[in-house]
Amino acid sequence: MEPTLVQRDPEVLSGALCFAGTRVPVKNLFDYLEASSSLEDFLHDFPTVTRHQAVAVLEAARVRLGADAPAA
Repeated sequence: MEPTLVQRDPEVLSGALCFAGTRVPVKNLFDYLEASSSLEDFLHDFPTVTRHQAVAVLEAARVRLGADAPAA
């Protein structure tokens, strides 16, 4: 994952993992998608998060899940 993509600061939202340069927790993106909202909805509601950041976080999660998945 790009080092500037996300950040954690104990003084911002109790150290929640946030999109870099924002106060938007990464968890919010996954919560939106879990609730059947679109990426567009998320970006509209959190304009400080760029499309690049959101897509890069989703891609990093996909890669990580694939790497950690046990072989069948």
